[in-house]
Amino acid sequence: MTDKMEQLARLAADTADDKKARDVVILDLRGLSVIADYFVICSANSRTQVQAIADAIEEKLGESGLVCKGFEGRDEGRWILIDFGDVVAHVFQDEERSFYGLERLWGDAPRVSIESLH
Repeated sequence: MTDKMEQLARLAADTADDKKARDVVILDLRGLSVIADYFVICSANSRTQVQAIADAIEEKLGESGLVCKGFEGRDEGRWILIDFGDVVAHVFQDEERSFYGLERLWGDAPRVSIESLH
């Protein structure tokens, strides 16, 4: 059975997928970091798409009762971080995702299966 934060991370991933995000990944950081329990990471083709995905995630998780504690990078639209405390979503353009390599940085973190995404 999944915990509430994992369900919300999955909701963020589903929302990103609905907005045509690519390469959506959920990393389980529990026990590895005090930063968050889950990272949701995805890519988008353009500044406009990065912003649309981030806005949709903020709205959808807000509707589920999570309060957004921080929203960084909205104006630039190259890497937007949406901080919900235990769930942090990262929406990247490809170049920034490759450069920062969060999946490599958190290589010890298990990936949560997201087979349910369309």
